[in-house]
Amino acid sequence: MSHTLSDLGWSSHFAAQSVDYSNHTPYRISAVHRDRLIGLSTEGETPLTSPSRSTGDFAVGDWVLADQDQRIQHLLDRRSLLQRRAAGTGAEAQLIAANLDVLFIVTSCNADFNLPRLERYLALANQAGCYPVIVLTKADLCADPDAVQRQAQKLGPFLTILTVNALDPEDIEEVLSWCPTGQTAALVGSSGVGKTTLANGMTGQAEATASIREDDAHGRHTTTARALHPMRNKGWLIDTPGMRALRLLDAQEGVDEVFSDILDLSQGCRFSDCQHEQEPGCAVQAAITDGTLDPARLDRWRKLRREDQRNSETLAQSRARDKAFGKMVRSVVKGKKHLKGR
Repeated sequence: MSHTLSDLGWSSHFAAQSVDYSNHTPYRISAVHRDRLIGLSTEGETPLTSPSRSTGDFAVGDWVLADQDQRIQHLLDRRSLLQRRAAGTGAEAQLIAANLDVLFIVTSCNADFNLPRLERYLALANQAGCYPVIVLTKADLCADPDAVQRQAQKLGPFLTILTVNALDPEDIEEVLSWCPTGQTAALVGSSGVGKTTLANGMTGQAEATASIREDDAHGRHTTTARALHPMRNKGWLIDTPGMRALRLLDAQEGVDEVFSDILDLSQGCRFSDCQHEQEPGCAVQAAITDGTLDPARLDRWRKLRREDQRNSETLAQSRARDKAFGKMVRSVVKGKKHLKGR
Protein backbone atom coordinates (compact mmCIF):
# COMPACT_ATOMS: atom_id res chain seq x y z
CA MET A 1 0.00 0.00 0.00
CA SER A 2 1.37 3.40 -0.96
CA HIS A 3 1.12 6.43 1.31
CA THR A 4 1.58 10.16 0.90
CA LEU A 5 3.99 11.92 3.25
CA SER A 6 0.97 13.49 4.94
CA ASP A 7 -0.49 10.01 5.49
CA LEU A 8 2.75 9.05 7.24
CA GLY A 9 2.57 12.00 9.63
CA TRP A 10 4.72 14.50 7.74
CA SER A 11 3.95 18.10 8.67
CA SER A 12 5.26 21.63 8.26
CA HIS A 13 7.48 21.02 11.31
CA PHE A 14 9.51 18.47 9.33
CA ALA A 15 9.15 20.14 5.92
CA ALA A 16 10.81 23.31 7.25
CA GLN A 17 13.88 21.27 8.24
CA SER A 18 14.26 19.62 4.84
CA VAL A 19 14.08 22.61 2.46
CA ASP A 20 17.86 22.60 1.91
CA TYR A 21 18.00 18.85 1.19
CA SER A 22 15.87 18.42 -1.91
CA ASN A 23 18.12 15.59 -3.13
CA HIS A 24 17.39 13.50 -0.01
CA THR A 25 14.37 11.27 0.60
CA PRO A 26 12.29 11.54 3.80
CA TYR A 27 11.70 8.26 5.64
CA ARG A 28 9.80 7.54 8.81
CA ILE A 29 11.53 4.94 11.00
CA SER A 30 9.16 1.99 11.33
CA ALA A 31 11.51 -0.45 13.12
CA VAL A 32 14.87 -0.28 14.89
CA HIS A 33 17.23 -3.27 14.90
CA ARG A 34 20.75 -3.69 16.26
CA ASP A 35 22.42 -3.39 12.87
CA ARG A 36 19.90 -1.56 10.71
CA LEU A 37 16.81 0.58 10.57
CA ILE A 38 13.65 0.16 8.54
CA GLY A 39 12.30 3.32 6.96
CA LEU A 40 8.84 3.94 5.52
CA SER A 41 8.43 6.31 2.57
CA THR A 42 5.82 6.94 -0.13
CA GLU A 43 7.33 3.94 -1.96
CA GLY A 44 7.06 1.51 0.95
CA GLU A 45 9.54 0.07 3.46
CA THR A 46 13.32 0.22 2.88
CA PRO A 47 16.33 -0.91 4.97
CA LEU A 48 18.43 2.09 6.01
CA THR A 49 21.93 2.46 7.41
CA SER A 50 23.43 5.21 9.51
CA PRO A 51 27.20 5.67 9.00
CA SER A 52 27.60 8.26 11.75
CA ARG A 53 25.12 7.18 14.43
CA SER A 54 24.27 4.10 16.46
CA THR A 55 20.84 2.64 15.84
CA GLY A 56 20.19 3.37 19.52
CA ASP A 57 20.11 7.07 18.66
CA PHE A 58 16.90 6.52 16.69
CA ALA A 59 13.36 5.80 17.86
CA VAL A 60 10.43 4.26 16.04
CA GLY A 61 8.48 7.22 14.65
CA ASP A 62 11.53 9.36 13.88
CA TRP A 63 11.80 11.23 10.58
CA VAL A 64 15.13 11.06 8.74
CA LEU A 65 16.56 12.15 5.39
CA ALA A 66 18.54 9.56 3.42
CA ASP A 67 20.65 9.69 0.25
CA GLN A 68 20.17 7.55 -2.85
CA ASP A 69 22.13 4.71 -1.24
CA GLN A 70 19.65 4.62 1.68
CA ARG A 71 22.22 6.05 4.09
CA ILE A 72 20.76 8.36 6.72
CA GLN A 73 22.27 11.82 6.53
CA HIS A 74 19.96 13.79 8.85
CA LEU A 75 17.75 13.06 11.85
CA LEU A 76 14.99 15.68 11.95
CA ASP A 77 14.05 17.42 15.19
CA ARG A 78 11.25 15.61 16.98
CA ARG A 79 7.87 17.00 17.94
CA SER A 80 7.67 14.67 20.93
CA LEU A 81 9.85 11.95 22.44
CA LEU A 82 8.94 9.11 24.78
CA GLN A 83 11.95 7.87 26.73
CA ARG A 84 12.98 6.29 30.00
CA ARG A 85 16.22 5.62 31.82
CA ALA A 86 17.69 2.38 30.53
CA ALA A 87 17.88 -0.68 32.76
CA GLY A 88 21.10 -1.31 34.64
CA THR A 89 23.43 0.97 36.58
CA GLY A 90 24.28 3.38 33.77
CA ALA A 91 22.71 6.79 33.17
CA GLU A 92 21.76 6.29 29.53
CA ALA A 93 18.36 7.06 28.09
CA GLN A 94 16.34 4.43 26.24
CA LEU A 95 14.24 5.87 23.43
CA ILE A 96 10.76 4.36 23.22
CA ALA A 97 8.92 6.27 20.48
CA ALA A 98 9.09 9.63 18.69
CA ASN A 99 6.68 12.11 17.13
CA LEU A 100 3.61 10.84 18.96
CA ASP A 101 0.32 12.68 19.12
CA VAL A 102 -1.43 10.37 21.60
CA LEU A 103 -0.24 7.96 24.29
CA PHE A 104 -2.72 5.20 25.11
CA ILE A 105 -1.98 4.13 28.70
CA VAL A 106 -3.46 0.65 28.97
CA THR A 107 -4.39 -1.10 32.19
CA SER A 108 -7.07 -3.63 32.96
CA CYS A 109 -10.04 -3.63 35.31
CA ASN A 110 -8.66 -6.65 37.17
CA ALA A 111 -5.88 -6.91 39.75
CA ASP A 112 -3.45 -5.04 37.45
CA PHE A 113 -5.21 -1.72 38.12
CA ASN A 114 -2.77 0.48 40.03
CA LEU A 115 -3.07 4.25 40.57
CA PRO A 116 0.63 4.89 41.29
CA ARG A 117 1.59 3.15 38.04
CA LEU A 118 -0.92 5.25 36.11
CA GLU A 119 0.57 8.41 37.65
CA ARG A 120 3.99 7.27 36.46
CA TYR A 121 2.75 6.74 32.90
CA LEU A 122 0.95 10.09 32.93
CA ALA A 123 4.18 11.82 33.96
CA LEU A 124 5.91 10.06 31.06
CA ALA A 125 3.26 11.27 28.60
CA ASN A 126 3.28 14.84 29.87
CA GLN A 127 7.07 15.08 29.69
CA ALA A 128 7.09 13.58 26.20
CA GLY A 129 4.65 16.18 24.93
CA CYS A 130 1.80 13.92 23.81
CA TYR A 131 -1.86 13.66 24.84
CA PRO A 132 -2.56 10.89 27.38
CA VAL A 133 -5.61 8.64 27.11
CA ILE A 134 -6.16 6.00 29.80
CA VAL A 135 -7.69 2.81 28.40
CA LEU A 136 -9.22 0.43 30.94
CA THR A 137 -9.47 -2.99 29.29
CA LYS A 138 -11.32 -6.20 30.17
CA ALA A 139 -14.43 -4.30 31.20
CA ASP A 140 -16.45 -7.39 30.27
CA LEU A 141 -14.63 -9.39 32.96
CA CYS A 142 -15.14 -6.83 35.72
CA ALA A 143 -18.15 -6.79 38.04
CA ASP A 144 -18.18 -2.98 38.27
CA PRO A 145 -16.03 -1.28 35.59
CA ASP A 146 -17.64 2.10 36.33
CA ALA A 147 -16.19 1.97 39.84
CA VAL A 148 -12.72 1.37 38.38
CA GLN A 149 -13.19 4.30 36.02
CA ARG A 150 -14.18 6.55 38.93
CA GLN A 151 -10.96 5.59 40.71
CA ALA A 152 -8.91 6.49 37.64
CA GLN A 153 -10.77 9.78 37.24
CA LYS A 154 -9.46 10.84 40.66
CA LEU A 155 -6.10 11.38 38.96
CA GLY A 156 -7.53 14.39 37.15
CA PRO A 157 -11.02 15.72 36.42
CA PHE A 158 -10.22 16.37 32.76
CA LEU A 159 -8.39 13.11 32.01
CA THR A 160 -9.73 11.12 29.05
CA ILE A 161 -10.58 7.63 30.29
CA LEU A 162 -12.04 4.90 28.09
CA THR A 163 -13.47 1.68 29.53
CA VAL A 164 -13.44 -0.99 26.84
CA ASN A 165 -13.77 -4.61 25.88
CA ALA A 166 -10.93 -5.01 23.36
CA LEU A 167 -12.97 -7.63 21.46
CA ASP A 168 -15.93 -5.28 20.93
CA PRO A 169 -15.74 -3.50 17.52
CA GLU A 170 -17.67 -0.47 18.83
CA ASP A 171 -15.22 -0.03 21.70
CA ILE A 172 -12.29 -0.29 19.26
CA GLU A 173 -13.84 2.45 17.12
CA GLU A 174 -14.05 4.70 20.17
CA VAL A 175 -10.34 4.21 20.86
CA LEU A 176 -9.45 4.81 17.20
CA SER A 177 -11.34 8.11 17.20
CA TRP A 178 -8.66 9.59 19.46
CA CYS A 179 -5.96 9.11 16.80
CA PRO A 180 -7.33 10.00 13.35
CA THR A 181 -5.70 9.89 9.90
CA GLY A 182 -2.05 10.91 9.78
CA GLN A 183 -1.63 10.98 13.56
CA THR A 184 0.47 8.59 15.63
CA ALA A 185 -0.26 6.83 18.91
CA ALA A 186 1.64 4.42 21.12
CA LEU A 187 0.35 1.73 23.47
CA VAL A 188 2.10 1.40 26.84
CA GLY A 189 1.25 -0.71 29.84
CA SER A 190 2.18 -3.82 31.78
CA SER A 191 2.23 -7.29 30.29
CA GLY A 192 -1.12 -9.05 30.31
CA VAL A 193 -3.39 -5.98 30.26
CA GLY A 194 -4.59 -6.68 26.72
CA LYS A 195 -2.35 -4.39 24.65
CA THR A 196 -1.87 -6.99 21.92
CA THR A 197 -5.60 -7.71 21.66
CA LEU A 198 -6.30 -3.98 21.55
CA ALA A 199 -3.58 -3.42 18.92
CA ASN A 200 -5.00 -6.26 16.81
CA GLY A 201 -8.40 -4.61 16.82
CA MET A 202 -6.94 -1.21 15.93
CA THR A 203 -4.69 -2.44 13.12
CA GLY A 204 -6.54 -5.52 11.83
CA GLN A 205 -3.42 -7.62 12.41
CA ALA A 206 -3.51 -11.00 14.11
CA GLU A 207 -0.64 -11.33 16.59
CA ALA A 208 -0.23 -14.10 19.13
CA THR A 209 -1.69 -13.38 22.55
CA ALA A 210 -0.70 -14.97 25.83
CA SER A 211 -2.98 -16.15 28.59
CA ILE A 212 -3.22 -14.49 31.99
CA ARG A 213 -1.79 -16.27 35.02
CA GLU A 214 -4.93 -16.60 37.09
CA ASP A 215 -3.10 -16.56 40.43
CA ASP A 216 -1.88 -12.98 40.11
CA ALA A 217 -3.64 -11.57 37.00
CA HIS A 218 -0.28 -10.92 35.36
CA GLY A 219 0.39 -11.78 31.75
CA ARG A 220 3.30 -12.87 29.61
CA HIS A 221 5.11 -10.69 27.13
CA THR A 222 3.74 -11.08 23.60
CA THR A 223 5.10 -7.94 21.94
CA THR A 224 8.89 -8.17 21.90
CA ALA A 225 9.90 -5.13 19.84
CA ARG A 226 8.61 -1.69 18.95
CA ALA A 227 7.27 -1.18 15.43
CA LEU A 228 5.08 1.26 13.51
CA HIS A 229 1.81 -0.21 12.23
CA PRO A 230 -0.97 1.36 10.11
CA MET A 231 -4.32 1.46 11.86
CA ARG A 232 -7.65 0.77 10.22
CA ASN A 233 -8.57 4.48 10.30
CA LYS A 234 -5.26 5.48 8.59
CA GLY A 235 -3.64 6.57 11.80
CA TRP A 236 -0.41 4.94 13.03
CA LEU A 237 0.27 2.80 16.08
CA ILE A 238 3.51 2.01 17.88
CA ASP A 239 3.07 -1.05 20.07
CA THR A 240 5.59 -1.51 22.87
CA PRO A 241 6.67 -4.50 24.96
CA GLY A 242 5.28 -4.62 28.49
CA MET A 243 7.69 -2.65 30.64
CA ARG A 244 8.46 -4.20 34.01
CA ALA A 245 10.49 -1.16 35.07
CA LEU A 246 9.53 2.34 33.97
CA ARG A 247 12.26 4.62 35.29
CA LEU A 248 11.52 8.28 34.68
CA LEU A 249 14.20 10.48 33.14
CA ASP A 250 14.27 14.31 33.10
CA ALA A 251 10.57 14.25 33.91
CA GLN A 252 10.15 16.74 36.77
CA GLU A 253 7.81 18.95 34.74
CA GLY A 254 5.77 15.89 33.76
CA VAL A 255 5.56 14.73 37.38
CA ASP A 256 4.50 18.17 38.59
CA GLU A 257 1.81 18.35 35.91
CA VAL A 258 0.33 15.06 37.10
CA PHE A 259 0.34 16.39 40.68
CA SER A 260 -0.72 19.93 39.79
CA ASP A 261 -3.25 19.89 42.63
CA ILE A 262 -0.39 19.72 45.13
CA LEU A 263 1.53 22.47 43.32
CA ASP A 264 -1.60 24.65 43.36
CA LEU A 265 -2.05 24.08 47.09
CA SER A 266 1.60 24.93 47.77
CA GLN A 267 1.00 28.44 46.44
CA GLY A 268 -0.92 29.08 49.66
CA CYS A 269 1.90 27.99 51.97
CA ARG A 270 3.32 30.66 54.29
CA PHE A 271 6.91 29.91 53.23
CA SER A 272 8.01 29.72 49.60
CA ASP A 273 10.44 26.88 50.42
CA CYS A 274 7.90 24.89 52.42
CA GLN A 275 8.62 21.16 52.46
CA HIS A 276 5.00 20.35 53.38
CA GLU A 277 5.98 18.51 56.54
CA GLN A 278 5.55 20.34 59.86
CA GLU A 279 6.05 23.96 58.84
CA PRO A 280 3.49 26.46 60.20
CA GLY A 281 1.06 27.76 57.62
CA CYS A 282 1.47 24.79 55.24
CA ALA A 283 -1.54 24.73 52.91
CA VAL A 284 -0.74 21.18 51.77
CA GLN A 285 -0.82 19.77 55.30
CA ALA A 286 -3.99 21.76 55.96
CA ALA A 287 -5.62 20.04 52.96
CA ILE A 288 -4.58 16.66 54.37
CA THR A 289 -6.07 17.58 57.74
CA ASP A 290 -9.41 18.61 56.29
CA GLY A 291 -9.55 15.52 54.08
CA THR A 292 -9.30 17.19 50.66
CA LEU A 293 -5.87 15.70 49.92
CA ASP A 294 -4.90 12.05 50.38
CA PRO A 295 -1.56 11.89 52.27
CA ALA A 296 -0.62 8.88 50.11
CA ARG A 297 -0.79 11.12 47.04
CA LEU A 298 1.70 13.55 48.60
CA ASP A 299 4.00 10.62 49.37
CA ARG A 300 3.78 9.40 45.77
CA TRP A 301 4.61 12.88 44.42
CA ARG A 302 7.69 13.06 46.63
CA LYS A 303 8.74 9.56 45.64
CA LEU A 304 8.49 10.24 41.89
CA ARG A 305 10.35 13.55 42.24
CA ARG A 306 13.20 11.89 44.17
CA GLU A 307 13.37 9.04 41.70
CA ASP A 308 13.42 11.35 38.70
CA GLN A 309 16.17 13.48 40.24
CA ARG A 310 18.30 10.40 40.85
CA ASN A 311 17.61 8.87 37.42
CA SER A 312 18.36 12.16 35.67
CA GLU A 313 21.89 12.35 36.97
CA THR A 314 24.59 12.30 34.34
CA LEU A 315 26.92 9.31 34.31
CA ALA A 316 29.67 11.49 35.83
CA GLN A 317 27.35 12.62 38.63
CA SER A 318 26.26 9.04 39.27
CA ARG A 319 29.86 7.86 39.54
CA ALA A 320 30.79 10.78 41.78
CA ARG A 321 27.87 10.03 44.11
CA ASP A 322 28.76 6.33 44.25
CA LYS A 323 32.41 7.18 44.87
CA ALA A 324 31.50 9.55 47.71
CA PHE A 325 29.20 6.93 49.24
CA GLY A 326 31.94 4.30 49.04
CA LYS A 327 34.40 6.68 50.67
CA MET A 328 31.93 7.32 53.50
CA VAL A 329 31.40 3.57 54.05
CA ARG A 330 35.14 2.95 54.18
CA SER A 331 35.54 5.80 56.65
CA VAL A 332 32.84 4.37 58.93
CA VAL A 333 34.37 0.89 58.78
CA LYS A 334 37.81 2.29 59.53
CA GLY A 335 36.41 4.22 62.51
CA LYS A 336 34.75 1.12 63.92
CA LYS A 337 38.01 -0.85 63.63
CA HIS A 338 39.87 1.96 65.38
CA LEU A 339 37.38 1.98 68.29
CA LYS A 340 37.48 -1.80 68.53
CA GLY A 341 41.28 -1.78 68.88
CA ARG A 342 41.25 0.73 71.73
